[in-house]
Amino acid sequence: MVLADLGRRIRNAIGKLGQATVINEEELNAMLKEVCSALIESDVNVRLVKQLRESVRKAIDFEEMAGGVNKRRLIQRSVFQELLKLVDPAVAPYQPVKGKANVIMFVGLQGAGKTTTCTKMAYYYQKKGWKTCLVCADTFRAGAFDQLKQNATKARIPFYGSYYRSKWCRKFKRDGFELIIVDTSGRHKQEAALFEEMLQVSNAIKPDNVIFVMDASIGQACEAQARAFKNCVDIGSVIITKLDGHAKGGGALSAVATTHSSIIFIGTGEHIDDFELFKVKPFLQKLLGMGDIQGLVEKVSEMGLEDNEELIKRLKQGQFTLRDMYEQFQNIMKMGPFGQIMSMIPGFGSDFLSKGNEQESMARLKKLMTIMDSMADGELDHPKANDLFTKEPSRLIRVSKGSGTNINEVKELLSQYKKFADMVKKMGSMKGLFKGNEMNPKNINPNQMTKLNQQMAKIMDPRVLQQMGGLAGLQNMMKQVGGGGGGMGGLGGMGGSGKRNK
Repeated sequence: MVLADLGRRIRNAIGKLGQATVINEEELNAMLKEVCSALIESDVNVRLVKQLRESVRKAIDFEEMAGGVNKRRLIQRSVFQELLKLVDPAVAPYQPVKGKANVIMFVGLQGAGKTTTCTKMAYYYQKKGWKTCLVCADTFRAGAFDQLKQNATKARIPFYGSYYRSKWCRKFKRDGFELIIVDTSGRHKQEAALFEEMLQVSNAIKPDNVIFVMDASIGQACEAQARAFKNCVDIGSVIITKLDGHAKGGGALSAVATTHSSIIFIGTGEHIDDFELFKVKPFLQKLLGMGDIQGLVEKVSEMGLEDNEELIKRLKQGQFTLRDMYEQFQNIMKMGPFGQIMSMIPGFGSDFLSKGNEQESMARLKKLMTIMDSMADGELDHPKANDLFTKEPSRLIRVSKGSGTNINEVKELLSQYKKFADMVKKMGSMKGLFKGNEMNPKNINPNQMTKLNQQMAKIMDPRVLQQMGGLAGLQNMMKQVGGGGGGMGGLGGMGGSGKRNK
């Protein structure tokens, strides 16, 4: 059972509470049995699962509970808090300091994906404006330097491989690099000679932080391995890889947490951008389908997607062209894998898009952009492009031939565009939608919010709307956007009718 399956099973178990007419001890025990079964199948330690179950039971006392209390929400909140404790190491991770040289040494077991993870981390910080580089200090594995060279070249990251790694660390420091990542030989905890070499490398380069790369597929065994490495060298942080495709991911996360080692990143795929910052609360929110609105807003802010003043001005006036849609598609492509983005939206679990569906969605988006690439400037900038193509069908034929697609695919693009354009037009006609001049979700006039939600619900795919929990789920998401955060609000739409339970 991969991590996405774990999230779905827990989400479904909690969601069944919303379908119960009366919530009592029997319903609570049935829900806990399902949650605990899912955790054990994900290789979470039985002792930890038992502890979670007892803590929830202790927190929910039906006899002492006040009459007007929402029992369903109280149980949901209690389960969420105990799951937080399960994966929270309660240790603050090392934070690299921008403007100075931060030497980061990677250690780990053979085959854990350490060399690939080195490149992913360098690329992650490079995208944020850091000056990063890679040093190969793996003198044991044949082809280690070639792999690092290939990865670094593809990501356009400076690299070097040498027996004299301390020399190159000093050179990179002089050259003003802010993040110097050193890859070392993979090893097993039984290999005394390799552990001795790891100590020698550590003493030579004097790292600011030592990161232990752990393979999620070994599950509970992560605890023993992490402790063995911590006894040898001062491990500051942990990165867990391969969380996308192994049944023991939950066990790996909880096992590392028991060693009080801070997990800083998780690897969720083989591509260079399948790499996520690990924060306990947002991680659980995404796993349980509650979303991470704050993370989504931060990602948009980092890219400066809200800085296009000309576009904002047109949107306020209710204008939206095909070129605007093209630019928004480009922005979506820049934001990273669809799965990561979708999991940040409340109502969409981490399993909403499988890897196959994710690739299919990206391919479809690229095809739509290819169609628009075949359009003339006058068509892209026309305020009523859909009407233009309807009146002059010859344009459809020209664009379909130029893009290598059929006419129906061009019509589908125009149909999608019309939905967006109509939505923008209605937003522009809502007087006083935004308080002040800034077009920001936080400035949305609450009196106009309901109208906006109803309009959005009309243009959305019914399946997507249902996944979000209907109109109520959409309204909850918009409230979170306006508030800039999540909390427990996202749990309100998890299954059931949302009626008050007694």
